[in-house]
Amino acid sequence: MTDQTSRRGLLKTVAVTGVAAAAAPAFAQAGGQRGGPGTPVPTSDPQTKYQKEPFPEQRQKWPALQRNMTPVPDCGEASYRGSGRLAGRKALVTGGDSGIGRAAVIAFAREGADVAINYFPTEEPDAQDVARLLRGEGHKIVLIPGDLTEQRFCVDLPGRAHRELGGLDILVNNAAYQQSKESIDEISFEQFDRTMKTNLYAMFYITKTAIPLMKPGAAIINTASVNSFTPEKEILDYATTKGGIAIFTKGLAKQLAKRGIRVNAVAPGPIWTPLQVAGGQLPGEMNKFGQETPLGRAGQPAELAPLYVMLASGELSYTDGSVFGANGGTGAV
Repeated sequence: MTDQTSRRGLLKTVAVTGVAAAAAPAFAQAGGQRGGPGTPVPTSDPQTKYQKEPFPEQRQKWPALQRNMTPVPDCGEASYRGSGRLAGRKALVTGGDSGIGRAAVIAFAREGADVAINYFPTEEPDAQDVARLLRGEGHKIVLIPGDLTEQRFCVDLPGRAHRELGGLDILVNNAAYQQSKESIDEISFEQFDRTMKTNLYAMFYITKTAIPLMKPGAAIINTASVNSFTPEKEILDYATTKGGIAIFTKGLAKQLAKRGIRVNAVAPGPIWTPLQVAGGQLPGEMNKFGQETPLGRAGQPAELAPLYVMLASGELSYTDGSVFGANGGTGAV
């Protein structure tokens, strides 16, 4: 190991430690625990906090509905409790109807932000579920369905969110397309094209048109993946886009630093979301999902929400161009 490699490793450890320390209050909220000054906060074993048993084999037609999954993913609906970290902010989240995007939406709203949710039109039931929940709590939620493979829609999306929210301070590029195939021989040109357009092109179009609407102090958060760094062989095209997202994040951060806009990414490991039941896992392999992580289970979207909150807030003002893992102990990021 070279001195330079050691230095990079040390800096990375310091950065991750800093984010964990800053995020501690948010993690406590996400766990549904709230105590006064000096009140001990109960801890929970991360190995058993959520389901450890293998998930049952199940498939839905793409893009799948979270409400029809067994079990239904936990996005923090009953547990996340905010404390005003994002009061007055305006956020746009793609793929915000379900999974990781939904967890971010719930957390952002309960931290005081107004949120615009983008989703594929057939995901309307999931979008209505989360909108009904949050509007019932008094939060402003704007629903903007549309297909991210369409350039015109992507280019118009930030402006529409800006108009309907009255501003745009936070952009989360989260929506993704994933289909597992044993071999490159089985990846059709059509699948490759859709994966690239949804995961990379849309991120570029949306981000490029959102930047002029954002002011110093704004934040862009991209959803990368452990596959950005250690790709699984059955999701070759998906992993390729996730590697691109990580590089896009790091490069764009260098450009936007002078404008006071921070750009970071979250790189999840195996998280229980509709992606998995809509073709994200090979047939017959669902019972292996997440089982090989050191924690011995897949993660739930709710476990990632505090990372998105802290990266969106102004508390981590010196954190820029970084990719943060949430991978059950694999250490892939």
